[in-house]
Amino acid sequence: MPVPPGRRERKKAATRQKIADTALRLFLERGYDAVGIRDVAAEADVAVTTIFSHFASKEALVFEQDKDFEQRLTQAVTGRAPHEPLIPALRDEMQALVRHCASDSAAPIWHMIDESPALRQYEESMRLRHTEALAMAIAADPGLPQSTTACRTIARFVIDAHPLAREAADPEAAVDEIFRMIEAAWEVAGGRGTDLPAPNSSAVG
Repeated sequence: MPVPPGRRERKKAATRQKIADTALRLFLERGYDAVGIRDVAAEADVAVTTIFSHFASKEALVFEQDKDFEQRLTQAVTGRAPHEPLIPALRDEMQALVRHCASDSAAPIWHMIDESPALRQYEESMRLRHTEALAMAIAADPGLPQSTTACRTIARFVIDAHPLAREAADPEAAVDEIFRMIEAAWEVAGGRGTDLPAPNSSAVG
């Protein structure tokens, strides 16, 4: 049974959430580039050093749930039931994540991200980190004897499904469509589909 967090941990989590909520409110009200870390610290009534003890950068304030996103996807791999297929487990988790991020309340946040080169660059680096973490979780599963390349490729497909589906007219339908292709690729990587012709197998005359 998980041990409930102690008073110190609860206080730290509350401070972190207060900083993130304050920063996001200021960014949306004034514009991301118009708000500095000192503005956030003053509004949240904390020291600048306190902000940096919780967040590595100004960009990280916007992606406050970065670690939660990564953990949910890796746990979809490590926490699934014995013999539960991998790809459907990841699809179900991605559906929940996309449903949250495609809500009307999230639209102004993603508009702000799309308008900021710094935030777009941070999001891309974040996706790369998530890809590596997910690939490691897949590779570590003894029931999934795939090559490192296959694990990393499938992980990248899964992570990239998030922005692709989020931008679609019907995000949930897009997740289903993307994951049908991911599942087909995973089956080929697992050796089911070896009847496909090898690259360069036909002569060019």
